[in-house]
Amino acid sequence: MASLNVGSLGEYIREQRRHAQYSLRQLADAAGVSNPYLSQIERGLRKPSAEILQQIAKALRISAETLYVQAGILDEREEAGLELRAAIFADSLINERQKQVLLAVYDSFLKENEASRSSMNQDEPD
Repeated sequence: MASLNVGSLGEYIREQRRHAQYSLRQLADAAGVSNPYLSQIERGLRKPSAEILQQIAKALRISAETLYVQAGILDEREEAGLELRAAIFADSLINERQKQVLLAVYDSFLKENEASRSSMNQDEPD
């Protein structure tokens, strides 16, 4: 697992907050954290838990996995597909149910491909 890089995590959250046109106070309220705590996260002074990152991600309408990668909780190799997921979560033209359906279809394709790769590897002689 990658080491926690709170400086770049805070910068990333600040960048996403500005992109979403939230003030620090608005994001703190939407995420259910205190204004000073969020400020400390953005400045790299605090290491938020995965649960707090999930709350922030939900408020920003981005995938929690994206923040987990930024925080070093998830390895970047596990990031495959996260950009697609983030784009789906950010799409304002579809509703939440439609987003979940799209992600479910995507996940089913991934499982199908993984099963196919596994069976091909089992067929190979040792």
